[in-house]
Formats: sequence, structure tokens, C-alpha cells
Amino acid sequence: MNTEPQQEQNSTDAAEADQIAEELLQATAATDEVEVVDEDSVESLKSKLSEMEKLALRYQADLDNFRKRTRSQTNEQIKYAAMPLLTELLESVDNLNRATEAAQTESEGSGLLQGVTMVATQLQGLLEKNGCQVIESVGQPFDPNCHQAVQMQPSEEHPANTVMHEIRTGYKLHDRVIRPAQVFVSTGPAESE
Repeated sequence: MNTEPQQEQNSTDAAEADQIAEELLQATAATDEVEVVDEDSVESLKSKLSEMEKLALRYQADLDNFRKRTRSQTNEQIKYAAMPLLTELLESVDNLNRATEAAQTESEGSGLLQGVTMVATQLQGLLEKNGCQVIESVGQPFDPNCHQAVQMQPSEEHPANTVMHEIRTGYKLHDRVIRPAQVFVSTGPAESE
């Protein structure tokens, strides 16, 4: 009665032995097929290996450059992420400045003037805190990267190509112009006829 499990064990052991024998025969056949390598083949393989090492180094350098470029682009995107918000805020700052100027001309608007001035100062501080600075214009040489010339006219006070009046304040975010200043530019002293 115990012969059946014994027979199953024997047949399993025999199958495993046959499989091991087959693997040994395949390994022996593979070693018989190994070619004898001559010196020219070795030199050829060494030169190919050297080329592959150079190629691997080049790919590694390309990958490093890609990582640096991606990091730089990501940092720049983060640095200028607030640009759309600040651009919209600038119109509010302009309106507050206009209200301040209008309240200064009226004698009864001192309370209004004080409140609007306080809000304008807060907004200006918020802009500066986030890297947004006013572009200085009046008295500066005209720079088409920062200034938008609205009109040119002669001036006795200012030399040619100098900003003499600012219509709308310009702003920069870090080193990038968000909005150029709209200005009047001097053409120099008027020529007398």
C-alpha cells in the first residue's frame, strides 16, 4: 500500500535527474562551440569597447546638461510665476495713485487722501516684497527695453534722448520688464530760427 507514494517519489526524482543531465549536455556542447580568439579580434573588441565607453560618457554629459537645463527652466518658471497676478495688480496701483493725486488738489479730501495713500503704500510694499520694482524714468536716458516713448518734444532742461515726463509708471519683476513706462522723451533744446 505504501508503494504508490514511493513510486511517485521515484518518478519525480528520475524526472529531475533527466533534466539535470540534459542541462549538463547543453553546457558541455556550448563549451565545445567556444571559438579560439586571435589577437586581432581582441584588439578589435578593445577598440569597440573604447568607442562604447566614449559614447557612454557623451550620453552621460548630455543627460547632465539636460538636467541642468531643466532645473534652470523650472527655477525661472517659479521665479516669474507671480507675473500674471502682479500685472493685474498694477492697474489697481495706477488707479490708487490717480485718486491720491486728485485728492491732493481738493482741500476737503484730507481723510480720503490719507486712506488712499495708506492703501497705495501697502500695495507698493507688497509689490516690492514679491520682487516687483518701479522703473525709474524721469531724468534717465531713454531705454527702449524699459520705456515706451509716447511723444518726443524739445526741452531746455533735459538733453536729447532723456526721459522728461512719465505718463504711466513702468514695473520690473526681478530683471524682466512687466510693463514699460510710458514717457515723453526730450529732443534737446529747441532750435531757434
